[in-house]
Amino acid sequence: MSKTHDFPTQVIELPSKGLLYPDGHPLQKGTIEIKYMTAREEDILASQNLIKKGVVLDKLFESIVVEPNVDINDIFIGDKNAILLATRVLGYGSDYEVEVTDPFTLERQNVVIDLSKVKTRDFDENLVNSQNRYVYTLPTSKKEIEFKLLTHGDEVEINKEIQAKQRLYKGKVEVDFNVTTRLRYMILSVDGNDDRKFVNNWVENGFIALDTRKFRNHVNSISPDMDLKFEFTSEITGETEALDIPFGVSFFYPSN
Repeated sequence: MSKTHDFPTQVIELPSKGLLYPDGHPLQKGTIEIKYMTAREEDILASQNLIKKGVVLDKLFESIVVEPNVDINDIFIGDKNAILLATRVLGYGSDYEVEVTDPFTLERQNVVIDLSKVKTRDFDENLVNSQNRYVYTLPTSKKEIEFKLLTHGDEVEINKEIQAKQRLYKGKVEVDFNVTTRLRYMILSVDGNDDRKFVNNWVENGFIALDTRKFRNHVNSISPDMDLKFEFTSEITGETEALDIPFGVSFFYPSN
């Protein structure tokens, strides 16, 4: 049992090492206290209403963070991934049995991923800051954009907006909306212009594909996170390839 709670908790290290959080923030120390999953969290995971709304993992996340004085909306995505991963291991163990598509044969194959082998991704600590404001010059258009790294709070708002657009355009257009919506939340200004109407319009109509790919790669390179990949070996060909670990609701439903 925790000294401050009447339920078992665990302190885990954050991929960001606390470097992304402003002075005085409780997560600046680089660790966070979370609770072990209980029957209450299993009720959340079993809620068909939350699953249909697409918010079940967000609700689980809200339930397990017990660090004092922390607003979960402040938590950066890479740190959130580490918290959910630790929650899965603490709740159901490190073996994760899942069905994936063999990239060499396109056949379905069952694999067991050892989650204890997932490590924190290396990042250059000199490239991040506690103000969460970054500048990047696009290689093709040469425009200078200011951007931020996304937090859990941003992700919640992004998902709400995407779902609203999907309902609005249902049956009219087959568009995902995910890329442009996330970019609009990330980009703060373009060539010094921070007018939101201008920035949003530029993201949707002026952000050329050659630059968007380079920008996403840059953001990925400076973002503290877990290395959410595993080495897949094809049962048919014997070939190996690093694949993304499937990370959704089923992540919290062990096969036995």
